[in-house]
Amino acid sequence: MANFVTIEAEARERAGKGAARATRRQGKIPGVIYGAKQAPTLVALDPKTVIKEIHRAGWRSRLFEVTVAGAATRALIRDVQFHPVTDQPEHVDFQRLAPGEKIRVAIAVSFLNEPASPGLKRGGMLNVVRHAVDCMCDPETVPDHFEADLTGLEINDNIRWSNLKGTEGIRPVIIDRDFVIATVASGAKMADAPGAEGAAAAAGPAKGAPAKGGSKAPAKPAAKK
Repeated sequence: MANFVTIEAEARERAGKGAARATRRQGKIPGVIYGAKQAPTLVALDPKTVIKEIHRAGWRSRLFEVTVAGAATRALIRDVQFHPVTDQPEHVDFQRLAPGEKIRVAIAVSFLNEPASPGLKRGGMLNVVRHAVDCMCDPETVPDHFEADLTGLEINDNIRWSNLKGTEGIRPVIIDRDFVIATVASGAKMADAPGAEGAAAAAGPAKGAPAKGGSKAPAKPAAKK
């Protein structure tokens, strides 16, 4: 059973930019709940609640119950509009969840057991290709995250969709391949790579530098006038 976070909201009667500005002057954030073949519901939200939720990781996949006058609506936050100067949230769009209807949601990937990866121990770097995976899920079974176990991974080893834990009953949007989530890449510097020294020698000395085995020629004295 999925966990739903409850958000208390107030009903708004009017739509439009003027009504939204009036809501903000009252110290609230305007929002709308749409979808599931129902009429949109206009709401006003407590800014502290909105800021708290969007500063928590994974808010795009978090399930909410928005309560208005005692009636709860299950929804996802689909979009948050921010002020261009203050960067404060100005409007929130919720998508209403319909019973039995799958939803598209980005589920975060959590990487575990980095110390148990021989490749990372030897100086390799974890190159994350996807921090989250777009999936089609039943609203009742959306997980908080997937788990990627790095135990035993060597340099150039991959974590793929099939390696993730917690994907039971969930279909990724990409279905034509077992796509890569992350790779343990070599952490060696280019200067230490094979052939780097030869490439530098072929390029010749830098401008103004002495040739190998010799010294920089002295500058010619200026001609006397």
